[in-house]
Amino acid sequence: MKHVMLAGMVALAMSAVPSFGDTTPRAKQTADQQFVSKAADANKAEIELGKLAETRSTNEQVRAFARRMVDDHQQALDRLKPIAKREKVEILSRMDPKDQALKSRLEKLSGSAFDKAYMTAMVQDHQQDVAEFRTESMKATKPDVKDYAATTLPTLEEHLKLAEQTEKSVHAE
Repeated sequence: MKHVMLAGMVALAMSAVPSFGDTTPRAKQTADQQFVSKAADANKAEIELGKLAETRSTNEQVRAFARRMVDDHQQALDRLKPIAKREKVEILSRMDPKDQALKSRLEKLSGSAFDKAYMTAMVQDHQQDVAEFRTESMKATKPDVKDYAATTLPTLEEHLKLAEQTEKSVHAE
């Protein structure tokens, strides 16, 4: 009986402790907050996948693209962090489950199979990112979120062009 009461008291005490401070739970976020969350997730994924490609790729063009992804998306994530803080959006340390699944799938590949799968994923990811950033750059209600989307968009458009060129090159081999 003592164990049941103790377990109940521990559960009650833990439920009263806020888990992440003053951030808005993702399920209750505004559209701007959702964009900030998704942008942070996308940046983290590009960094992690880029690091993987730097070590796994056998193609110098793919490795150069991957290095660019790591550098540019780290800069974008660094610019996003203060916005996330102001908007009370937590940037999670782990990768989004969809992105983690892609990373796990890529980790099983090597050589040209890796290069082709990675570059196909990069084209698809950047097509989606460009569309989302274009929309947010016009529709965001918070000026700092709108500015972030607008100033990041040209880099993402450039990434998409590079990804398409690199994908075409690795599929031609």
